[in-house]
Amino acid sequence: MEKFGKSQPVTRLEDKRFLTGQGRYVDDIAPEGALYAYVLRSPVAHGTISDLDVSDAREVEGVHLVLTAQDLTQAGVTEGMAFNTVKNRDGSKAAAPRRPILAEGRVRFVGEPVAMVVADSLDAARDAAEAIMLDIDDLPVHMEVGPGGESLHEEAPDNRAFDWGLGDEAAVEAAIAAAAHVVRLPLHDNRIIANPMEPRGCFAEVLDGRLHVSVNGQGVWGTKRNLARVLNMAAEGIRVTTPDVGGGFGTKAMDYPETYLVAHAARALNRPVRWMADRGEGMLSDNAGRGLDHDLTLAFDADHRIIAYRVDSRVDLGAYCSTMGQGIQTDLFSKVLMGVYDVQDAYLHVEGYFTNTTQVDAYRGAGRPEAIFALERVMDQAARELGLDPWELRRRNFIPAEAFPYTSATGETYDVGDFHRVLTRAEEAADRAGFSARIAESAARGKLRGMGLCYYIESILGNPSETAKVVFEEDGGVSIYVGTQSNGQGHETVYARFLSDQTGIPIEKITVVQGDSDRIASGGGTGGSRSVTTQNNATLATVGRMVETYGAYLAEKMGVNSGDVSFDDETFRAPGSNMTPTFLEAAEMAREDGRNDLLTHEETATLPARSYPNGAHVAEVEVDPETGKVTLDRYTVVDDFGNLINPLLVEGQVHGGAVQGIGQALCEHVVYDEDGQLLTASFMDYAMPRADDVPMFHFETEPVPSTANAMGMKGCGEAGTVGAMAAMGNAVSDALWDHGVRHADMPFTPHRVWTMLNDAMAQLE
Repeated sequence: MEKFGKSQPVTRLEDKRFLTGQGRYVDDIAPEGALYAYVLRSPVAHGTISDLDVSDAREVEGVHLVLTAQDLTQAGVTEGMAFNTVKNRDGSKAAAPRRPILAEGRVRFVGEPVAMVVADSLDAARDAAEAIMLDIDDLPVHMEVGPGGESLHEEAPDNRAFDWGLGDEAAVEAAIAAAAHVVRLPLHDNRIIANPMEPRGCFAEVLDGRLHVSVNGQGVWGTKRNLARVLNMAAEGIRVTTPDVGGGFGTKAMDYPETYLVAHAARALNRPVRWMADRGEGMLSDNAGRGLDHDLTLAFDADHRIIAYRVDSRVDLGAYCSTMGQGIQTDLFSKVLMGVYDVQDAYLHVEGYFTNTTQVDAYRGAGRPEAIFALERVMDQAARELGLDPWELRRRNFIPAEAFPYTSATGETYDVGDFHRVLTRAEEAADRAGFSARIAESAARGKLRGMGLCYYIESILGNPSETAKVVFEEDGGVSIYVGTQSNGQGHETVYARFLSDQTGIPIEKITVVQGDSDRIASGGGTGGSRSVTTQNNATLATVGRMVETYGAYLAEKMGVNSGDVSFDDETFRAPGSNMTPTFLEAAEMAREDGRNDLLTHEETATLPARSYPNGAHVAEVEVDPETGKVTLDRYTVVDDFGNLINPLLVEGQVHGGAVQGIGQALCEHVVYDEDGQLLTASFMDYAMPRADDVPMFHFETEPVPSTANAMGMKGCGEAGTVGAMAAMGNAVSDALWDHGVRHADMPFTPHRVWTMLNDAMAQLE
């Protein structure tokens, strides 16, 4: 295991390029002379299209193409958007209404694509869009996350898309009925907009008879498959690339209508076509995150050990089924339903509803933050209602270290864990012993102080298989081709460093190649914190093959048996031979001998199981009762990520993830009016966390190496978000509890917190 822990904190190799303006983002590299696409979107949330006349738009100077749903049908583009569905509790299939690429006779949310204009310039395309005659007869708008209202789809007459369950409901209800203590909590998990730094964009062109589509997504192979399906093309005729990407967070993991429209336009015109969203357009049309309500029930025995847990959730799907929307708050939520607690009787019941809003899909963590938020909030509520120390209540119910591997209530096999050890270190790191003094200091200034704990666990998701290809280039460098896709996480540094550690090849000689469906045959893309673990597992397999093949080749030159050749991370050696070539020297020998078969090595490897990162987040807030303003004063994280490849990048991922959870807790919040108009469609109205909203983080790791992979690693990309929301919610609740506030929902904006305090005061009077 020593060789897998060699890496020290290394600054990111790609940052010099990014910080000096040399990044190659999709809008920077669009082909010269590419035409511009502009999408006309529905201005109303629900209605029937009574008139859509694009004849004037087609006459605008500089316009090359105007597309409507009818035009797509006439061109043979008849497929709709793809998505996954679940099964209902009764075994029937969930509602799966067609989601068209362009609106077909009816619009169902503000921002739904209705037509696309392609012109010489963006201004010309916008002018032409304004010339389109669009009349919509309004229909009643359904905004409640629940049954009733005007049906959005015939397949869901009450707007309920699915009714899903997991677990033994009867056993859980029996345990609740027999419990010594029962704690119930209604909880809201507010909808947010992902807002990556770089909005969505793409371009398409036809080169040598093949369609090339470049999109700033999270993986190229799914897009390639979907393009082949939608455009009715052979996959061999399509190349998909992804250049530098300025943030994804799950919202770029799936395809959007614009990708297909731009690709079709480029093919129809035989001209390059480009499209880039502006910020307001992204807020209207990007898949949102979260957006669900829970009724939570925890049952305890007389010794305050949990004996049952029930979750009843109502999920906002938006106007259509998105790619993974049905599965996130059902299957993915269930992965960590019972968290780190030793409980077998758990039941999850989820109903999904259509509303006249933008679709809801994956956002950093995709189901696991929502599950841990619910569990850790009701755990804190239980501690307060039962008069217990919330830290002690968690310790009392932890899965003991000797119980691993442990099969959870929902069938997950946790490989390792030592939650007591991690929590003890978090208690020290957060200086819990000094908290009472800090409460007194805040009180002296008229402020309220609260501490919130969240102990999370998450399940690494996605395809467990990945491919790595290593090529020794003629210039003496080495390229490693990977199947994941960086969205800003530092993959170029991590993968190059790992390959360097395993082979002794200097890191400056290694180039990471990603995001090109022509250059590597398959890959799983990025999502679910899978990237580094799966990709380095494939790299490890490829290096193993390289050592084997070069050992056999060098044995002949050394005059020894191939079994006598060993590799010590830097050089090949054999008893009785004074040859000690490095990999680069061995590759040069092979090139001179015409052994080109030794210059390229490719292996696919599959992880035998998932890993389960876990840890404790401790937030400490100060509340001004006069204004309701919540100030995050201290934030401590102690994580178990197993063995680390690059601690510096791990810490950066935790910081970024935590800020996204903190942002949702303090300020981020999507608001629609009763007519389905998005009221938070700009940064004037949608509050994003800023640098002065968060303190300097205190971050430590307490590793318990995973047994689910040879490297002992556990993914870290989403862990910060998984732990942050509940830590913040519990901290605010702690600050407000002694002032009569018994229920506090995110976001904790000054007005909401001020209202909570004043309502509680009025009830006390």
